[in-house]
Amino acid sequence: MKTIRPEARGDVPAIREAVRAAFPTDAEMRLVDALREKGDIAASLVCEADGFIVGHAVLSRMNVFADGRPVAAAALGPVSVLPECQSEGIGTRLIRDLIEQARGIGFQLIFVLGDPAYYGRFGFDAPAAKPYRSAYSGENFMALELDAPPRPFEGSAEYAAPFGEMEG
Repeated sequence: MKTIRPEARGDVPAIREAVRAAFPTDAEMRLVDALREKGDIAASLVCEADGFIVGHAVLSRMNVFADGRPVAAAALGPVSVLPECQSEGIGTRLIRDLIEQARGIGFQLIFVLGDPAYYGRFGFDAPAAKPYRSAYSGENFMALELDAPPRPFEGSAEYAAPFGEMEG
């Protein structure tokens, strides 16, 4: 049985292993460590199966403005699932649960940088992110509007500092 639950303090070593195994380099693992260290994590979930962490996903706080007004926004990712457990719906469950947590926290928008075909299934789309200037702007930069905020004429979306420090 697979259980989705909030990250606990003792989970950090297993999370590091899961994130490292899910990506070709340790950059995402170091990113999650830096987000945790700097206090930028808004929500962090793990998937546990038979006492082992097989997946992890995180929401981090962002600095977002729409027409000069602050917007409560978060970044989704990294989303990590052990390679041997991929295609079992773990990532989907983690993402859906984090979206619900974001609603409960009061976020208006969630941004993600990833594959539009995958993240589009959850309602993320590039047109929702387009009004926001970002270092990551482009077709893979998408947003999910949680409470249908009006799209700004001009906006900006700045990820937490560790994203800018990430190296491959």
